[in-house]
Amino acid sequence: MSQLQHTERLLTPGEVAALFRVDPKTVTRWASAGRIGSIRTPGGHRRFRETEVRALLASLTTPAPFDRSAERTARKTAG
Repeated sequence: MSQLQHTERLLTPGEVAALFRVDPKTVTRWASAGRIGSIRTPGGHRRFRETEVRALLASLTTPAPFDRSAERTARKTAG
């Protein structure tokens, strides 16, 4: 029997929660609802594939628009 080598990092619900800035229980609810995939450890704890988590985060994140008024204010206070 051959052993598979797993090189992908697995994240805990707390680590995923920190990335999304939510409570770890929210991450568990997302997994239960099928919004994010998870695997179970032999002890029954959830773990999340880092690549899947980062892909979901990227799909939900949009860059902030550039605010020219903030730039003008910064120049006024600096000068």
